[in-house]
Amino acid sequence: MGDRERWLTVLGRYLRRRWKTGALLLACAFIFALIFSLYDLETEAVLYAGVLCLLLLFFVLAADFVRCLGRHRRYEEVFRNLPLLPDGLPPAGTVDEADLQELFAELGRRMEAALTEWENRRQESMDYYTTWVHQIKTPISVMRMTLAGEDTEEHRELSAELFRIEQYVEMVLSYLRLDSDSSDYVFQEYDLDSIIRQAVHKYAPLFVRKKLKLSWEPSGIRVLTDEKWLLFILEQILSNSIKYTPEGTITIAVTREKVLKISDTGIGIAPEDLPRIFEKGFTGYNGRADKKSTGLGLYLCKKASGRLSHEISVQSKPGEGTTISVDLSTEKLQTE
Repeated sequence: MGDRERWLTVLGRYLRRRWKTGALLLACAFIFALIFSLYDLETEAVLYAGVLCLLLLFFVLAADFVRCLGRHRRYEEVFRNLPLLPDGLPPAGTVDEADLQELFAELGRRMEAALTEWENRRQESMDYYTTWVHQIKTPISVMRMTLAGEDTEEHRELSAELFRIEQYVEMVLSYLRLDSDSSDYVFQEYDLDSIIRQAVHKYAPLFVRKKLKLSWEPSGIRVLTDEKWLLFILEQILSNSIKYTPEGTITIAVTREKVLKISDTGIGIAPEDLPRIFEKGFTGYNGRADKKSTGLGLYLCKKASGRLSHEISVQSKPGEGTTISVDLSTEKLQTE
């Protein structure tokens, strides 16, 4: 809105607010002129007195409008800097305004108290779940060492399920970190092949178990990112690809433009589900059929990608497979 439109808007509001006062003064001027006319005074004298009353009314209202316009601009400045409230408000000009400012001050105090209480509860929850995640890793490690003692079909089944538990535990910790305001990021140039190799190594047992083929050629490309979080994104994408690919190949490729593409020959994604796959808790047709999907993996990928300033997108056709792309060509990040 331009200055002229804003000025006219304020003027309209002012006139709607002051119309009773103006009408009263006009009525007084009319009564004054009427009484003068009843005493057979000259018309010029009556008109002269009436014009003086109207001029006085105009100047009084004009001065009051200028004052109101200045206060309006002061309020606009305060609203652009809301943390200044309520101390930054201009002094109250009327009893009603003073009451409203007192009400705003009380609401501000209550909101601050509620926000402080919410922050304390949130921090307590985060501390609890973070401690739980680290504590649960100990029995998981013990179970993994126990299962590694024998190579039987039953032990392999249990190892696969234990691996799923580890994934969910890591997902909880990542969810807490992404939802916090902590600056848990270290941006610098990393060897992309090294990060991909870590993710592939972690999921190698699942590739073998499902007899899936991996197609990947090292690219020798370095990217500006955070290693831990990019690795988390790759692991979540690989996990989904393996989960929804009964047989065939998973391909990892990097373009010259530093776009990482992970493709599979799996069951694909329904067209109506594609716009919502990055939504929190959305599982889609495949997730409902699988009965084990949490709807958090791709949501966390999207959120982590946003924190890293990487763009993530997906292309898929049912029955033909899915390709998830992560654009790593960000130039606006600065290394430490």
